[in-house]
Amino acid sequence: MSEPIISVSGLRGIVGESLTPEVAMRYAAAFAATLPPGPIVVSRDGRASGPMLAAAVHASLIAAGRTVLDAGIADTPTLGVLVRTSKAAGGVQISASHNPPQYNGLKLFSGEGRVIPAAAGKLVLERYRSGLRGLDSHEQLGRVEPIQDTCAAHERLILSSVDVAAIKARRFRVLLDSNAGSGSILGRRLLESLGCDVTLVGGEPTGQFLHPPEPTAENLADVRQQVVDARADVGFCQDPDADRLAVIDENGRYIGEEYTLALCLDHALRERKGPVVTNCASSRMSEDLAAKYGVPFHRSAVGEANVVDKMLEVGAVFGGEGNGGPIDPCVGYVRDSFVGMALILAAMTSRGKKVSELADELPRYEIRKASVQLASDKLPAAFAAIQRQFADARPDRLDGLRLDWPDRWVIIRGSNTEPIVRIIAEAPTPQAADELIGGCEELLR
Repeated sequence: MSEPIISVSGLRGIVGESLTPEVAMRYAAAFAATLPPGPIVVSRDGRASGPMLAAAVHASLIAAGRTVLDAGIADTPTLGVLVRTSKAAGGVQISASHNPPQYNGLKLFSGEGRVIPAAAGKLVLERYRSGLRGLDSHEQLGRVEPIQDTCAAHERLILSSVDVAAIKARRFRVLLDSNAGSGSILGRRLLESLGCDVTLVGGEPTGQFLHPPEPTAENLADVRQQVVDARADVGFCQDPDADRLAVIDENGRYIGEEYTLALCLDHALRERKGPVVTNCASSRMSEDLAAKYGVPFHRSAVGEANVVDKMLEVGAVFGGEGNGGPIDPCVGYVRDSFVGMALILAAMTSRGKKVSELADELPRYEIRKASVQLASDKLPAAFAAIQRQFADARPDRLDGLRLDWPDRWVIIRGSNTEPIVRIIAEAPTPQAADELIGGCEELLR
């Protein structure tokens, strides 16, 4: 049996192959062993394998003497809020995010209600691989306590960050595509609290996805037409655990995930000034917006945990990743599609503009992505060759190799789980971005 894919903050794999109940139990036990005393919140998205894995995680945590606060089906950003409001020692979200239905995974949260940072993840992994299991006697076994209302605290935090009365007065028509994921539970409730007329697509969190779960333009082709047919002012599209948001405008145009963060940031910086953080593979739109509003801009390595680490370090007022994941410290240090929806509606309200008009005002760039088969031991020589070839660029080795010019950039990163190199380029035109990709590919082959 192959190993699951393990990152700094969790694991994922194909159910019945690399991810089994035994793997889930071992990983949950390893996590519990690294935490201080206290209960652990457990939630899951709607995938069919969720109940099985939840049972395994519950059993493992009970055996370790922990009280399990069971949130049932809930989205990832809501779990972060529940961990904080429950004063729990940590949390486990059972989800494979945007991966296909045969996948599932475990994402780990610290007591601060954020994805655990790299150092904590390393301790969990060491414990998991050591095979040590901390099992208590029957007198010390834990128990399961259900959480009755999983959404209330998260909803309150989001509503407190926007002008609810003003948004309600606009009576927006919104199409929400939750794609049979967990986002529909809070999604409908939040949008109705904001006075929206909601058309909900995939509103039952069954995990029986209506289209491939990653919210890309290709996967959302049918949803784009549904937005037009519903005469919606905006379409919001979530991934299965609702930490990512893609936007479709009133004309059925896919605005996309990169624009989600920029739309939110533009509105946030009009109301509060301070440092901004995105990862080094996100669009430079955020950097341009930070310059426009005269605030410091910082980059982190790729990964939500790294973005949050940097946000805490610099006292950021906003941050996120270009995969549709805004992070608002006023709500929590988790990528949050609900934050995205509320802030975009607030921007449409305060400026009296359509979402298409807001998007068209943003700096325009084109992103291209590619991957090349390459063993990790070949990376240093490849990076050196690329840096020599593009000697006029400013190099950065924060995460792989990033090369910057005044109006474009390219990043080359080795995968942590596969013998491949990922290339992402952004430039003012598709042709310019493709040229950067092609030049790097030639040197990597």
